[in-house]
Amino acid sequence: MISHANILIIDDELIARENLVLVLSQEGYNAVAVETGIAALQQLEKNEYELVLTDLMMPGMNGIEILEHIKEMQPTTEVIVITGHATVSTAVVAMQKGAHSYIAKPFNLDELRMQVRKALEQRALSVEVLRLRQVIAQGKQDFPLVGQSESILRLKKTVQQLANMNCNVLIQGETGTGKELIARGIHMLSNRSNERFMAINCGTFTAELMDKELFGHEREAFTGAQRGQKGILEVADGGTVFFDEMSELPLNMQVKLLRVLQERTFLRVGGTQEIPVNIRIIAATNCDLKENVEKGTFRQDLFYRLNVVTLSAPPLREHREDIPVLVGHFLEQHRSPEQTITTISQETLDILMNHSFPGNVRELENIAQRALALAKGTVFTPDLLPYDVRNTPIENPLQTLEEMEHRHIEKVMLATGGNKTQAAKILGIDRVSLWRKIKRYDLD
Repeated sequence: MISHANILIIDDELIARENLVLVLSQEGYNAVAVETGIAALQQLEKNEYELVLTDLMMPGMNGIEILEHIKEMQPTTEVIVITGHATVSTAVVAMQKGAHSYIAKPFNLDELRMQVRKALEQRALSVEVLRLRQVIAQGKQDFPLVGQSESILRLKKTVQQLANMNCNVLIQGETGTGKELIARGIHMLSNRSNERFMAINCGTFTAELMDKELFGHEREAFTGAQRGQKGILEVADGGTVFFDEMSELPLNMQVKLLRVLQERTFLRVGGTQEIPVNIRIIAATNCDLKENVEKGTFRQDLFYRLNVVTLSAPPLREHREDIPVLVGHFLEQHRSPEQTITTISQETLDILMNHSFPGNVRELENIAQRALALAKGTVFTPDLLPYDVRNTPIENPLQTLEEMEHRHIEKVMLATGGNKTQAAKILGIDRVSLWRKIKRYDLD
């Protein structure tokens, strides 16, 4: 859910307004209701709304006219039209004029919640694309952590708070959750931002190569060393060094790194002169370093040196509401001039929102890049998704017992051609009970 979204409801029926405000408020939205189109325009002049729900047939200004005014006043605001069965064709016209969708009366509450969620996701995607285009046009360096969910907003706030604390940071999270982006965010917001940010993956080097990469070497320190060379620590002096996959750092290198953290000096390979260094260390791991300490594969003293502040990078399945803005971000970030996608279909968004994303944000980025490469039209359609993602089963929203009973009775009545005696027998109830339920659910 897009947290605390502002929603405006327009309906000339008091009971309808009160019910919609109650349902949407229970979902955590800030819902406000008005009776007329004129009152709605006054609200839109004073406040910004992410979503408007408007009845179509009202005295005075109707839903189509309200929609046109909304798109002029607040172009990014999404609109859902609420309509009676007899005016569905008019609602389709409203969608052609920019409405997100329509809901026919009487509407199912789960359908309402789902349509509201989809509209807010679409709005978030549109806003993110506009923001990114402005960033690119102005040539600004954007903060790399993208998302508006509560967990990401909390993470951003924590990053901003500790950026200038100059302490070492340990980032924990599954593969593909954006740990390096978090590290870059800390660096960008710190007083070291004008100095170098250097990243090294501890799982890609042998101990010998890691020694040379980190500390550099003196001339003739080993065969073929025709001249001395600075290592990452020396190049990053004054800045930040990011150690990815810290759990893979060999034990002998852990001892050397611990000495750097304690003494703030190091020796080049083959050197005898201590070189002072002023760096901030940010480490990342996709496993529990405490368990590695207990197993003896990671030094306890180094763990405590690194673990001054620990941040958790949440897996994408725990902040699915960020998927629309992340898709918009990746499409904008990776689009080349000849690539055509400018928007994403609602069906594609629905599939992505139901995918488990074992590869997390990195998997979503790859999906967006794949779509850009394969697309021939302007819309990101489901056929551009990888096969395994495209065939992710869509979960139906959970229903109340009353809703399930309503749908089941309706299904049985259809199957029996309206024969109440046969339907009652299938349902295991008497005709009187069935008659009452038919009246209750308006199934006549």
